Amino acid sequence: MLYPRETRTREVKDLSGIWRFKVDREGYEQRWFEKPLEDAILMPVPSSYNDITQDESIRDHIGDVWYERSFYIPEGWKDKRIVLRVGSATHHARVFLNGKEITQNKGGFLPFEVEINKFAQIGCENRLTIVINNILDWSCLPPGFIREYNDPMHPEGYKTQEYLFDFFNYSGIHRPVMLYTTSKTYIEDIKVETQIDDKKGIVCFKVVVNGEKKDECHIEATLYDKDGGQIAKVEGPEGMIEVENAIFWEPSNPYLYKLNVTLVRDGKAIDEYYLPVGIRTVEVKGKRLYLNGKPMYLKGLAKHEDSDIRGKGYDPVIAVKDFNLLKWIGANSFRTSHYPYAEEILNLADEYGFLVIDEAPAVGMNFFNKNEKVFTPERVNQKTLEHHLEVIRRLIARDKNHPSVIMWSVANEAATYEDGAYEYFKRVIDEVRKLDPTRPVTLVESSFPDETKVASLVDVICVNRYYSWYSDPGRLDLIEFQLEKELKRWFELYQKPVIITEYGADTIAGFHSSPPMMFSEEYQCEMLKRYHRVFDRLDFVIGEHIWNFADFATKQEVRRVMGNRKGIFTRQRQPKMAAFLLKKRWESMKENK
Repeated sequence: MLYPRETRTREVKDLSGIWRFKVDREGYEQRWFEKPLEDAILMPVPSSYNDITQDESIRDHIGDVWYERSFYIPEGWKDKRIVLRVGSATHHARVFLNGKEITQNKGGFLPFEVEINKFAQIGCENRLTIVINNILDWSCLPPGFIREYNDPMHPEGYKTQEYLFDFFNYSGIHRPVMLYTTSKTYIEDIKVETQIDDKKGIVCFKVVVNGEKKDECHIEATLYDKDGGQIAKVEGPEGMIEVENAIFWEPSNPYLYKLNVTLVRDGKAIDEYYLPVGIRTVEVKGKRLYLNGKPMYLKGLAKHEDSDIRGKGYDPVIAVKDFNLLKWIGANSFRTSHYPYAEEILNLADEYGFLVIDEAPAVGMNFFNKNEKVFTPERVNQKTLEHHLEVIRRLIARDKNHPSVIMWSVANEAATYEDGAYEYFKRVIDEVRKLDPTRPVTLVESSFPDETKVASLVDVICVNRYYSWYSDPGRLDLIEFQLEKELKRWFELYQKPVIITEYGADTIAGFHSSPPMMFSEEYQCEMLKRYHRVFDRLDFVIGEHIWNFADFATKQEVRRVMGNRKGIFTRQRQPKMAAFLLKKRWESMKENK
């Protein structure tokens, strides 16, 4: 799937802004989609709807909500192919245009689109309705289940949405909604892979064309340098361009070339699309991760799409601020924990030069209780697997061309110790390797090395571990003994490099204690120091990602004080003491450790 871009043949219309919004009580029965919403309130898009109002029933609503707005299609689009693209709608969506249903979607973290020509009114006002449902069941990613209460202490029919992941189940239209045009014969997809031969860069491309009279067209592909200088021009739906003395994409110099693809018929350009291209290679070999043939050590944090008021709604202000903080602290990487982020974030990562572990939304597949199984016919089953495979296909289709994406993660903290885990994840990882053999694959573990069933399937061992927090709380003196013993065991059993993808402590900004006590800023710093001493002793450790970049919202429970407080920054993006500790460490480290 190509990100909407304006070119000399394509136009883009952003439908973000203020929409009309209504919580559903009987919308389908009363056929709300047939006429404008009545008694609607105003709602910004993109955003989560949960924190926008003062109404806790909206914040905690389970079920459908309705979004609606009107827009015009200009007369100049009448001979164009017109596409509606929704960046994400969490978690299920049904879309109506002028009262007619035009598409449905399952999955809250990837875009979907539909051609609207036969439903749209050119030169007139059009009414767009998107119905979103936030209910999670075991067939979803992430999974969840509805708990219905039948006891004297709850009203009749009382129910709650339960889920096993540790972030708030925000819902809404979280990313931009756009219209874009192409010609009736159009460039449907472009796939780019890059190679390096000494100082030479090699750009291999494949173009897919669709639409009427596509066999009468030919393709021209032109590669430009950053200053707009033409490097080479070739014809045909696939080919290879060699770049002498190429500038390779890397964190210290995220150089982007531009591949311009033109669809030509009768000597006229009928469609055109451009793609930023970073020439780089990724390889795991022995104990190391190599970028462009050079060993690379990952310094960074796991993140969330989360901020005050907006929830998971994409905001370019927050996005750029976050990248500036990552640069300031000396990081070179992050993981899209625990779902694919907005493609706008990956576009920025390409430009800023950050290495990204791109993660599927398979989180919450673990009761953390070995007496409660997840991989069963009633829970994570064949239906879940089919959806997981579809999500993987869509994720790779969207993100395959981003030089920033260096690794795929298929899940986070699944119950990989269960007997059903191996066959399930073998199917998923095999699909990833089939679709993209150029990047390593991982699965982020919370299991221990002697109990996991799936570590043999991945290229890099990724481990989340919280010594002195969830185990032996307060015992900082045990961290180095326990952590080093475990990490050595991972390498002994699997002979693969290791990234510690989560470690950290809940920290309330402004809480201080000497000697360090849990929840104080001193405790967070001391925990990190002890982890780092272990990492520095082990040559098979190739990365450290702290949990978390910033404090974030969770569901309400006794162990969470206004959310998860493990951030190095507050939710308002102000640094805690640990941010300065990390800045000093990371700025003094070489990229290859």
